[in-house]
Amino acid sequence: MEDKQFECGQCGAALEFTPGSHSLTCPYCGHENAIEAADAPIEELDYHQALANGEAGEETVERLEVKCNSCGASATLDPNVAADECPFCGTPIVKAGTTTRIIKPRALLPFKIKREEARSAFRDWINGLWFAPNALKKRAKQSERLQGVYIPIWTYDCGTASDYTGQRGEHYWVTEMRPTRVNGKTEMRPQRVRKTRWYPARGHVRNNFDDVLVLASQSLPKKKTDDLEPWDLRNLKPYQDDYLSGFKAESYQVNLASGFEQAKYKMDPVIRDTIRRDIGGDEQRISNVSTQYYGITFKHVLLPIWISAYRYGNKIYRFLVNGRTGEVQGERPWSWVKITLASLLGAAVIGGIVYATQMQ
Repeated sequence: MEDKQFECGQCGAALEFTPGSHSLTCPYCGHENAIEAADAPIEELDYHQALANGEAGEETVERLEVKCNSCGASATLDPNVAADECPFCGTPIVKAGTTTRIIKPRALLPFKIKREEARSAFRDWINGLWFAPNALKKRAKQSERLQGVYIPIWTYDCGTASDYTGQRGEHYWVTEMRPTRVNGKTEMRPQRVRKTRWYPARGHVRNNFDDVLVLASQSLPKKKTDDLEPWDLRNLKPYQDDYLSGFKAESYQVNLASGFEQAKYKMDPVIRDTIRRDIGGDEQRISNVSTQYYGITFKHVLLPIWISAYRYGNKIYRFLVNGRTGEVQGERPWSWVKITLASLLGAAVIGGIVYATQMQ
């Protein structure tokens, strides 16, 4: 996306989007500009057509990308900034990037959580860490500068048709003579034992999926980013440059086809649950599944995240806040000295209790 700057009508400074509002605000004189609501609908795009035609078949935009040499993230800088820190790892970067053409985002979720709310959540999280190195809190607070970043995701809709083979298990009970200890002796006593009869099963099931989310960034820890869900996608807004004013945006690093392969992994557990219900019985075994995907559509969407990156022991740790809900996820180092001392203390306490009990 081309860097676009919105100037204040009173003092000429750059306006910034205010989280939780529908306006741009001047950070110097406080003047506000309302963001005009977009009339364009948020359309689902045809997946196979996009793959067949390439980027030329979809609406695209040019974006000046600045690549971080440390973590590999591709992000934007403000138009009037020549150097900055990478929002994903804190490494200094210089605005000497390349212009690339990407599929234009169709929608975004604007920031709702304000910077101070995210900073407060960061402090609470740091202060609540157990077995953290002593110097961590000091170093993290020195690096608690939060960056508001829009990260790219793909959402996929599709129908699935799955043929399967497997087995249906049905429980039954029998009485068997089993060895049992009675008054210190082993005797054969009757016991009810559950058994399972297995029958072959095959069938055909269908599923419909809506907005399967796939992270299109490779700059953030996937597990932590997934744990920021759910996202209130019902509040998506048609893409407008206004919402990015004062924030950074990352270009997608996972392409459309690779994203759908990841979406298949997310859909697979749902498909298998449907198959188990179709097989029925008390237990199910699934031997083989063949799935066809049809009616595939997608959206390129931007989601808001507050990020703080800090370094400890030559390693980068990231703290993330969902810019809509305030959900917190973070990476942290551990003090193995504290853990070892706590383990030894715990063992000593247990040993003391055992000794006191024996003495009594």
